[in-house]
Amino acid sequence: MRKSLAVTILTFVAFALMPNCRSLPEPVNAPLLARAHSIAKDALVVDTHIDTPSSLVNNSRDLSVRQSAGHFDFPRAVEGGLKLAFMVAFVPQEETDAKGLAEQQLRTVEYLVRAAPDKFVLIRSAADASKLPGDSRVGLAIGVENGAAIGSSLGNLAGFAEAGVCYITLTHTDHNQIGDSSGEDDPKWNGLSPFGRQVVLEMQKLGLMIDISHVSDSTFYQVLDLVDVPVIASHSGCRALTPGHIRNMSDDMLRAISSNGGVVQIAFGSWFLKNEYKALEDVYWTKYEKYLSDQNVQDFSPTAQAYLNGAQLTSRMGTSSDIADHIDHAVRIAGVEHVGLGSDFDGVIATPADVPDVSGYPAVIAELLRRGYSEGDIRKILGENLLRVWRTVEDYALEHTQQGHSTDGATRRG
Repeated sequence: MRKSLAVTILTFVAFALMPNCRSLPEPVNAPLLARAHSIAKDALVVDTHIDTPSSLVNNSRDLSVRQSAGHFDFPRAVEGGLKLAFMVAFVPQEETDAKGLAEQQLRTVEYLVRAAPDKFVLIRSAADASKLPGDSRVGLAIGVENGAAIGSSLGNLAGFAEAGVCYITLTHTDHNQIGDSSGEDDPKWNGLSPFGRQVVLEMQKLGLMIDISHVSDSTFYQVLDLVDVPVIASHSGCRALTPGHIRNMSDDMLRAISSNGGVVQIAFGSWFLKNEYKALEDVYWTKYEKYLSDQNVQDFSPTAQAYLNGAQLTSRMGTSSDIADHIDHAVRIAGVEHVGLGSDFDGVIATPADVPDVSGYPAVIAELLRRGYSEGDIRKILGENLLRVWRTVEDYALEHTQQGHSTDGATRRG
């Protein structure tokens, strides 16, 4: 997705355009929805990309109670059956202290757990995650979005792993020191940089999942050629359903993910789902950037957050059917063992009408049931596939640690 330092913010001036792209959900099939809620309550529901930490940097709020702002809090997570939320520390490419900003967001996640230990629990491994269906708490795992956060030091990777980071998204919307991004037209490295190749190999030694959402096609294929572990796309869609939307994955990329053993986590943000939704959000971006300039408003400021809060409450485009279209397509091309969920909540503004926030996973489940998915396959998509990949990545790291091949004395995370 496209976002700046404050995460995506829309101005109220643009809201008048919204009705043209709104879709209302079909009438609810009560028995299907009841069954969906039952599955969500019992299954391991994993969302690999929730951008809430960046919205808390200068705007603290108590996520143990229901909030009117944002897409994530404990009550809504419980309502939606969410068991494991990957809290993402996002750093923009222009940030001068990317590592420091990422670490600040890691501390924010740790604080959420310390402040409400009866509501949240920190998850550092696949083994921890596997216990969550029997726990009343919501698990919080940590990802870092944008490898700019590691700077030019491989040692920073070990530091992030030790701090509990479970995956790193190699790039964001700009090229960085690791490789080329899908967000720029002209390549810088024609894929991975020499340093980026070292980063990818070191990540697999440390047991850090490698996230290829946001990277360019050339970077994607070079990563897969290099690694011995499955990768994840923590929040992506299907390019075949959004022609020209290079941020989403082509069918060839989906097939490559399948061959690699990895998993593509389907994003919920409307921006990913249809080209007309993306076009409207691009308009919002232009208006937002003009607003910041004209009003001298800073990203991450309380004023900017106030706009974000209001925008998220009113911005709805599409339905769970749009999400299921992407799941369907990914399943057809890659196989049901290679598809999961990565909403990008709190990193997007517009969300589907019946999936407005983390309370909405049952609507997606109900739609999959309506389309004939078995409960077993739905459970794979909800979290079992991601857990398999995570275990494989950790096992590889453990094996190489035991053989004495880890770099700089790094060891497997808890």
